Parts: sequence; C-alpha cells; structure tokens
Amino acid sequence: MNGSPAPETTAPEATTLSSVIVVGSGPTGLLLAGDLAHAGVPVTLVEKRPRGVSNLSRAFGVHARTLEQLDARGLADPLVATGGTLTGLRLFRRLSLDLSTLPSRFPFLLITPQYEVERLLERRARELGVEFAYESEVVALRQDGTGVDVEVRRADGAVVTHRAAYVVGADGHRSAVRQAIGLPFPGASVIKSLFLADVRLAETPETVLTVNGAGDAFAMIASFGDGWYRVMGWNRRHEVADDVPLDLDEVKEVTRRALGTDYGMHDARWLSRFHSDERQAPQYRVGRVFLAGDAAHIHSPAGGQGMNTGLQDAANLGWKLAAAVRGWAPEGLLDTYQTERHPVGEAVLRSSGGLVRLARAHSPVLRATRALVSALIDGVGPARRKVIAQVTGIGYRYPAPRGSHPLTGTRVPDAALGTGRLYEALRTGRHLLVTPEPCEPPAGPHADRLTVAHWATPRRTTLLVRPDAYIAWASDSATPEAIEAALSSHLG
Repeated sequence: MNGSPAPETTAPEATTLSSVIVVGSGPTGLLLAGDLAHAGVPVTLVEKRPRGVSNLSRAFGVHARTLEQLDARGLADPLVATGGTLTGLRLFRRLSLDLSTLPSRFPFLLITPQYEVERLLERRARELGVEFAYESEVVALRQDGTGVDVEVRRADGAVVTHRAAYVVGADGHRSAVRQAIGLPFPGASVIKSLFLADVRLAETPETVLTVNGAGDAFAMIASFGDGWYRVMGWNRRHEVADDVPLDLDEVKEVTRRALGTDYGMHDARWLSRFHSDERQAPQYRVGRVFLAGDAAHIHSPAGGQGMNTGLQDAANLGWKLAAAVRGWAPEGLLDTYQTERHPVGEAVLRSSGGLVRLARAHSPVLRATRALVSALIDGVGPARRKVIAQVTGIGYRYPAPRGSHPLTGTRVPDAALGTGRLYEALRTGRHLLVTPEPCEPPAGPHADRLTVAHWATPRRTTLLVRPDAYIAWASDSATPEAIEAALSSHLG
C-alpha cells in the first residue's frame, strides 16, 4: 500500500538496506529491535527525536508479566533495583487487590519511571548491534512483494530511502507508519483534561503509590525512588485543552482536595496537560508492515497497562519476524500476531476504560454501581483473581488449535530445571523443549532453533515453550515421534 509521496523539494539519496526497520525508540521499539538483533537479524531503529532518553515520560508501573518477559532477557532484576514495589492495589477505597498471591517470581507492581526501562532496553539494543537513526522522520512508505521502502527525512533535510524485509511502527499514537499504510485509528477521548507533574515533596507518603478521589477531584502520587515523585490528577470542574498553561498551584490544590494534603509539593521539574483516548487500529498488520504499542492501541492510564501492553506486543512479534527473515517461519506464523495481540489490546481498552468510568462516577446511580462492582470483586475469589490476572497480564492466553493440550497457548510460569530456572533458559531467544527426563538435543534443522532442558522435580508433562514464554505444545505422555512432529510443526 502506498503512503503519501515525499516532498518534491528534496530528492531521495541512495538506498540503504536492512532486514527490519523499527520506527520509534520507546520501550516497545527498543525491546523489539533488541530481540531481532539477538536473533541475528540486522535492524535499523528510526527515531524522530534527537538521541537521549527523555526522563519526562508518563509510565511508571511495571507489571508481573512484563517483568517475566524482561527476566527472559536478563533485565528484570536490574530494573527491580531501580524502584519500589507494591504488593497491593486499592481501587475506589473498597476494593483491594492482593498482588502477593500472584503465581509469579514477581508478585508485585514495580514503581519505576519509564526512562529506567528505556535505559536498560537501549543499552541491550546497542550491545546487540542495533543501528540507531536519530532525528529521522518517516515521510513516505511503499511496499511490494519482497520488501518495504521507507523514506526518512534527516535533520539536515536530506531524504534517505531505507529498504527492509519488514517494517514495524512503534512510533506512538500519532504514528507516521500507521498513517502511511492508511489505517484508521477509531475511538474517542475518555478524559478530556489530565495533568502530570514531576515534583519533590517535603513530606514522604506512606506508600510508593498513593491514590484517591474525592468529589470532583482525583490524584495519584508515585515515588520514583530518587527523591522525585510523579503526580497525576484531574479536576472534573476544570477540563481544559492540553495547551492551557499549568502551574504548580493548580496541581497542589487538586491534590489537597483528593488526598487531603499536598505533602509540601515543590520544585516541579515538569508540568503537562494531556487528554486520554481509547483507540485501536482495526489491523496490526498490512502486508509487510506491522504496528505495535501505542501506534496500535491507546487507552486510559487506569491500571497502568499502557507500556506493559506494548512490551508484550514486542515480545510476541519479535521472534516471529526473526523466523520469517531467517526463512523457517511456519505458514501463517506472522498472521498470529493479529489473532493473538489484537484481542488483548481490545480487552485492555475495555478494562482500563471501565476502571476510569467507575473512578469518575458522580451520579448516585453510577456510584451505587461502583460500590456493587467493588463488593462483588472483593468478595468473590474467582472474580478477584480474574481482575488481578488481567491487570498484571499473567492471565491472558492465546488461541490454541482444537484438541490441543489444555496448557497450549497459556503463559508458562517460572520453574526449576535441571540446569537453572526456566526463564533463564529462555535467554537464548530460542524455543525451549522441557522434558521429564534428560534427553539429547534433536539433530537436523531444529538444532539451532531450540534449547533443551528437563524438569528438576518429578513432572511428566513435556512442554515446547515459545521465545515469548507461551506454551506452543504440550503432552503428558510424549513419544519421540510426537516430539519430532511438534518440532516440525512449530520450528519449520
């Protein structure tokens, strides 16, 4: 599909080549580019901004499933060291979610600024050989049966054409890639006026995350662990455009109304307004072009699922693109990105939108509904566990063929293997075959696509685990022939 033509005033220079182009160097793009490079795929990461990770980002919460994905890359423990943890979340005063019960190595919400996530992911990407093209703006995109041409305007005004086998737009909610392939971004604003501020406090809150609403005001304060705090809030009686000036006095006043105190707020290093939309692209793939993260879906900040969902997109797509570039992807593998991730994005839109609508309830009927929903979730174990699993990301499962083992398509939890932990074994970036007893790695075409390990405890189930830590195939009584058939089906 053709995008808009490049400006006529500047002719494209000589074409440069790479196997995959990732547009956007936020967390989603950095994780994806690093995964591709780790798999031996040449990657160019195109970024409109100058080099340098911004410390003025919105996200600050990293959920358990994201930490598991980072653990499979050796990054979780360094990231946990940068922030504080919460083992419980309180919503609407009456509803408490106990994260300490999560069946995960990370039974908590990590509070750390997005720039710490970006710092670790950027360092990994550089070490793996990702080529960065900063101050480079996508101005046109064309694709054919063998590749994609991306025209990029550099800071000096020159337009350079990059050609790749595939392109991924991870370039945010105003995605130039999405616009170039002609995809709509339907949806609407759910909160017209939110504010963000990074401040210092004279008084320390009791927990790393403080949240409450009172009347027409809502405020949240999160500790970055370095003396700075992120404040987010809204005032229903003062919904204004994003470009209306914001000062610290307004932030303090709304915070006092919502929390009863402003904790001696001072020395704001950043103040900003924004509006919160709910939007999702109808397709995450058009030919050889894919969308991930905010380029594919945006939603309210309720539940802190935005950055986390984008990182899960990247983890799902990276190994599939690598398989396609290297020539062993089974037929239809790239199409599973849409069938697996689009429903998750849709579910996040529903859950985060529901939370923010309940939080903003002001009529007696809506407040009664909120109380009823809170009581139901708080008092019914399965409902509470389902909410926790969805918010933290550990509860999502992908479609499985009819007749598959019940574990197929589910997230694999960490477990002890004969040579270490399961998530440590996934750090090769390959599929992982886990068997009840030690066995020899299979010879032939699968050898360089597979890691083999065995359970450290008595288990009879054989698992084939995908690089994104979901179960591709399972059997409670696997024969060598069945294992070979599974490997041929999933590894080409």
